[in-house]
Amino acid sequence: MDDDIESVLTGVGPRLRAVREQRHATLADIAAVTGISVSTLSRLESGRRKPTLEMLLPLAREYAVPIDELVGAPATGDPRIHLRPVRRHGQTHIPLSRRPGGTQAWKIVLPPAQPNAVPDPKTHAGFDWLYVLSGRLRLVLGDRDMVLAAGEAAEFDTRVPHWFASADPQATEVLSLFGTQGERAHLRVRA
Repeated sequence: MDDDIESVLTGVGPRLRAVREQRHATLADIAAVTGISVSTLSRLESGRRKPTLEMLLPLAREYAVPIDELVGAPATGDPRIHLRPVRRHGQTHIPLSRRPGGTQAWKIVLPPAQPNAVPDPKTHAGFDWLYVLSGRLRLVLGDRDMVLAAGEAAEFDTRVPHWFASADPQATEVLSLFGTQGERAHLRVRA
């Protein structure tokens, strides 16, 4: 097999795992919606099984990413990022970076504040850096409950229970840099 093709196929497993983990999904979750068994998904992610088009199509659909991102297709020379928003829990997540794994950049549009919203903090592996582009952001981080205004930033280990939502009667826009491996932004903002 051509060395270039072999290296592309070798990179598929880690990309699949990174995309799944970024979405906080288990192998069982993905198996339930794609019809691909947990053991097959596990072997794909570990590189013990080569992907086929029949496997990649339902995975790309479930992850809402183009197949060329899953396989790490060579760049076409066009540097533009074709934004494909993902809507989850009333929020709109717009990817600003192309590759799965590593640090991911997202623009997040949060719907207007719900007056009776009860924070439901979650934890997961990773590190997040949030910058408020417009509006105000309510951030619950551990036992702290704070509001960040436009131009303010926060960074935190996502293993600390956290939750955020708009703190305004209109939508709030946030820039998020998220790394599953604990990468940290090196920008510091004064309190």
